[in-house]
Amino acid sequence: MLTLSKKIIVAIDGSPQSDKAAEEAVRLASISGAKFKSQLYAVMILPSTKTPSFTDFFPEKPADEMPGWQEKRDRLFYVVEKAAAEAGVQLESLVSYGDPAEELMLMAGEKSCDVIVVGSSGKGRVKRTLLGSVSTKISLHAHCSVYIVR
Repeated sequence: MLTLSKKIIVAIDGSPQSDKAAEEAVRLASISGAKFKSQLYAVMILPSTKTPSFTDFFPEKPADEMPGWQEKRDRLFYVVEKAAAEAGVQLESLVSYGDPAEELMLMAGEKSCDVIVVGSSGKGRVKRTLLGSVSTKISLHAHCSVYIVR
């Protein structure tokens, strides 16, 4: 039911499809109106730093500790934060590390989300061709509703 409060999680990666998904997630959250407040979680998943490689001998800081991180973060979350503020939707912005599909489904379970909203395709065409898209993995394995935005 769209008239009751929902917990919605949306994937953010800076792509145009991600921006469309963010706008649609805000629209879904705002449908419930003032009486039933929906909660929106905007999640950006960064590559895992757990993969061993030659660079382990010269470890880099995590992305969120690098210079200029705050400006990049603000730019990536700009669309969803602006749309949520204009619509009066409660928003929590989160950053996580790991496989995007797995992390989104894990977070959706932890937050007891009713809907996962993702863009039809984000960044990484080569990886998507070889390993499959994030939206495909989520639609096949998620334990809640999935809304794929084109």
